[in-house]
Amino acid sequence: MIIQKPAVEVLSTESYEDMLRRIERIGRVCYKSEDRIEEGSAEKFIRGIIRRGHESVIEHGSITVKFICDRGVTHEIVRHRIASYSQESTRYCNYVKEKFGSQITCIDLATGFRYDLNDETDRKKYDVWQEAMENAERSYFQMIELGATPQEARSVLPNSLKTELVATMDLREWRHFFRLRADAAAHPQCREVACMLLERFAREYPVFFADLLEAEG
Repeated sequence: MIIQKPAVEVLSTESYEDMLRRIERIGRVCYKSEDRIEEGSAEKFIRGIIRRGHESVIEHGSITVKFICDRGVTHEIVRHRIASYSQESTRYCNYVKEKFGSQITCIDLATGFRYDLNDETDRKKYDVWQEAMENAERSYFQMIELGATPQEARSVLPNSLKTELVATMDLREWRHFFRLRADAAAHPQCREVACMLLERFAREYPVFFADLLEAEG
């Protein structure tokens, strides 16, 4: 069994500068102020419409992300309806195969829940979790050996199973996502990947997300 930490990967190829220019041009149609487009005007314009709550304009931009997390977390993510999703399928992926390392991969419980593995209580909880993951892997392999298909054998796989979920959301929905999933009340493992992604978005798409990072921080 492999234990892996969660991760995020941005798959979109449109540059921040191109996104800014395109959304400014679209947004200025509302005010017929296209004549005010000039070098450096996009960020100021977009920051203003976000501040005024005119976020429908930024629905014209989208970002695609790959989450590498556990399957329990993906149940939280896919509740965001205004999005497109593609996910690693346990119906068709056979983890006995060599391309999966002939073992299952689980997302480390300790990082999302911030276990201190030098603490006796946290260590005991972690050891119970790890044993459960090893038992699940063993049961999965036994079912495959007995002739079960992957879609049968997946019934014994845990929520902690590593999965890859590709999500495309428009910029407005990403802002909504972060307001919910990066909040202190969010599920700890979902908040872990949401905060990871928000930090990256705030760095790479600052006019759209930096204010949320400041509010979250």
